[in-house]
Amino acid sequence: MGRNLPRRPDLPATARQGAVAALEEMAQGLIGADPLQLVQLRRKMDGLLNGHRYAKAAIDIAAHDLLGKHVGMRVADLLGGAVTERVPSYYASGIGEPDEIARIAEERAGEGYPRMQIKVGGGRPIEIDIAVVRKVWERVGTRMRLAVDGNRSLTMRDTLRLSRECLDIPLILEQPCNTIEEIKAIRSQLHHAVYLDENGEDLNTVLRAVGDGICDGFGMKVTRIGGLHAMATFRDICETRSMPHTCDDAWGGDIINAACTHIGATVQPRLLEGVWLAQPYVEGNYDQENGVKIEGGHIKLPTGPGLGVIPDESLFGAPVASFG
Repeated sequence: MGRNLPRRPDLPATARQGAVAALEEMAQGLIGADPLQLVQLRRKMDGLLNGHRYAKAAIDIAAHDLLGKHVGMRVADLLGGAVTERVPSYYASGIGEPDEIARIAEERAGEGYPRMQIKVGGGRPIEIDIAVVRKVWERVGTRMRLAVDGNRSLTMRDTLRLSRECLDIPLILEQPCNTIEEIKAIRSQLHHAVYLDENGEDLNTVLRAVGDGICDGFGMKVTRIGGLHAMATFRDICETRSMPHTCDDAWGGDIINAACTHIGATVQPRLLEGVWLAQPYVEGNYDQENGVKIEGGHIKLPTGPGLGVIPDESLFGAPVASFG
């Protein structure tokens, strides 16, 4: 189903192993819980295990799918109602040379992507990152919104320099530095809006960032925050303060792709920065008929009840663990 790709620095290396261990820890205590009672299910999981939102997200998403299928409604409608049937996506580049990234940006603009995330940092000279940003801007201009994502790797000094030397370019800086404290320290000296990504670990952190004015928006992943229930709360917090954000995930197939698309479809269009999916990098679909795909830089919202996808379980291989 997939092929080898460069490591994503925003995906914890131990996330998979930790999620499996957390599911095993909660499993016996969840037997008999009503999956149709979403709030009670979330409270039950929190009572059994603190943190481990990646693992809880899997159960939360499955419960939303089950409830949707039970009542004959799409997950987007359970979450408040879709405002679009064609959800905007965005394209994330790798770290590359100026001409190469500019070429990719121009191609994606031609395909219809409304937004481009330019990866920078990784320890190379900041002069190269600045050249990449300027070259992309020369090629695509206002045809795409631009986000410059440091993936926590830039120093405060280099973040300030990038913002200063790209003063004329309407971009946002996404998670340039490693910690909230670093971003807070230079916030008033930056010339561009700042979004948090990896530091937005839970709703408490989101409330702190919003209340303290640390950022102007977020790159948020459904599994990192704990699933669709928490993601809907996050959406509403952002709407209250008019803060743009994404609804995406670190990696996955049709199930997580559908979940991200459903919650993304409920966000006010002026606040949705896009839904990033791994679909272009994954070979095939688990649901051959209704698999979620990006076409023309946008994602068609699944139409069936629940998540709108029914994966072929034979493609998953043997179960990692079973409980009863």
